[in-house]
Amino acid sequence: MASVVLEPALAGRIRYRALALRRILVLAGLTVALVLSVCVDLALGPARYTLAQVISALTDPAAVSDQLRVVIWDIRLPIALIAVTVGASLSTAGAQMQTILANPLASPFTLGISAAASFGAALALVAGVALFPGAVQYAVPVNAFLMAVAASLFIYFASTLRGVSVQTIVLLGIALVFTFNAALSLLEYLASEQALAAVVFWTMGSLTKATWDKVAITALILVLTLPLFMKDAWALTALRLGDEKAESMGVNVRALRLKTLLLISLLAAIPVSFVGTIGFVGLVGPHIARMCVGEDQRFFLPCSVICGALLLSVTSVVSKVLIPGAILPIGVITALVGVPFFFALIFSNRRRAW
Repeated sequence: MASVVLEPALAGRIRYRALALRRILVLAGLTVALVLSVCVDLALGPARYTLAQVISALTDPAAVSDQLRVVIWDIRLPIALIAVTVGASLSTAGAQMQTILANPLASPFTLGISAAASFGAALALVAGVALFPGAVQYAVPVNAFLMAVAASLFIYFASTLRGVSVQTIVLLGIALVFTFNAALSLLEYLASEQALAAVVFWTMGSLTKATWDKVAITALILVLTLPLFMKDAWALTALRLGDEKAESMGVNVRALRLKTLLLISLLAAIPVSFVGTIGFVGLVGPHIARMCVGEDQRFFLPCSVICGALLLSVTSVVSKVLIPGAILPIGVITALVGVPFFFALIFSNRRRAW
């Protein structure tokens, strides 16, 4: 009798270990693909280098020519790394936003956070308005950050109102998108030619103004927030079962949502304030991760990080090769990839519940 009872439990443990191993292998494979994509990104540009030259410049800078070392370390490496950190940040923000709102269409872009950041940046570029008077020199990124945080808090407090459903939150996010886009259009109408060009370039999204300081800041925010998400991995996984079931398991749903949304604000606002509006990474990255490893946050979160980083890194490569000699705005490429995925997601959700 004991053996009959133990055999199903043993079989269950074997299946779980096999599933965990498969997920670990998926994460390892995606990591290898990300490293390869970064190397290809470093090799491409007006002056093209082989992967061997890139690896030599990275591993032993003193052994390569001064020109190759300067091009790789001072020009291309900050761009390639900020693509990784920004993609990882936006994808993580989108993954956790979809988790706490239980909606597959939630992301910093679709809920108006990116549009709010764009409006904040335009206030500085067009009107010279600094929302934080002590940071006039950094008015563009600070304005973008403050407006994105304000939009995130509005979404959170609206979600706590009695009778407000998840669908209502998504509609509020769409309303924020249209509101901030309309305000941005008004600023563009009133702007001078020089300011208008700056706003348009910023809203298209670009990695070309990357610096080591920006890479360090985005990487630091990512490193600080990921352990906090992993600490709440079990609670966030339980939240996918619904508020009532999560509360029955001892999860403080309201506190978890507020904490998660504040961290999402940091992850979404700071990268956008540095590189401009980049849409759909926060939407597409988490769904790719979900298809690869499922909903368990212990695997879903790191997979979302890697998928977002890989998606934006590959996009950076594509932006360099579509038109020889020109680098297309990164936001245009992500939109071309994201819009078909967005339509596919909408139509697939007509056939099944998320």
